[in-house]
Amino acid sequence: MSRIGAPYDRRESLRRGVYILPNLVTTGSLFAGFYGIVATMNGNYNLAAWFILVSALFDGLDGKVARLTGTTSRFGVEYDSLADLVAFGVSPGMLMYAWALKPFGKLGWLAAFLYVVCGALRLARFNVQVDTVESKKFVGLPIPAAAGMVASCVLLFFHLGGSGTIKKVSILILIYVLAYLMVSNIRFYAFKDPELVKRQPFGILVLAIFLIIVIVAQPEIMLFSMASLYLISGPVGTLISFMRQKKCAATDEHDNVEIQDQDFQA
Repeated sequence: MSRIGAPYDRRESLRRGVYILPNLVTTGSLFAGFYGIVATMNGNYNLAAWFILVSALFDGLDGKVARLTGTTSRFGVEYDSLADLVAFGVSPGMLMYAWALKPFGKLGWLAAFLYVVCGALRLARFNVQVDTVESKKFVGLPIPAAAGMVASCVLLFFHLGGSGTIKKVSILILIYVLAYLMVSNIRFYAFKDPELVKRQPFGILVLAIFLIIVIVAQPEIMLFSMASLYLISGPVGTLISFMRQKKCAATDEHDNVEIQDQDFQA
């Protein structure tokens, strides 16, 4: 009975209509990602990278718009995931293949496909776990962050002159690293802390303004630096957490040994 009723409820919900504003923002993200593919096919890799970042900007806005306007819906969640797969999976995968991985032949396009399929798995896992995992942490590297790393690499290359030999092996390794991090259990900060929208010390505003000025002054370098820092933050945080747990376990074991010795002497 429930298996019949659930699809019926979804059809009834769609008949009542969909929310326009957040889905238009999601469409903007999808458009930017698709145009990134078009730019890649035309050999304009620098423009393709910028449009991937524009897509990331829209992707960051659609969820906030939906929550602020009270227009969240299951349709919007599914549409957002499909848009993310195109904008942050297919578009960066094609960009990396055309820009750096093509000389590797089969190994190159297989690496690009691995990136895409791991991104799809990352999105599917997120949709399944969205109500059961800690909201302040992502399990695995978010696919927009992986796409941002890809785009910032391309932008930095062209900023430094766009000539010379591309370190193709390093790009190949990067793709495999990004693919692994997306499907791993390494946790990354989600930047969904509600305190960010509340009153903060005046120094926080000054710091934010300074950061914006620096990004505008050297966007390619700063975007690459920020993407790299976020990329390594997950493994480093996991390592620190593991060392703390190991230290706590050793301390507890030492305390238990002392208690046992005291009991034996008593």
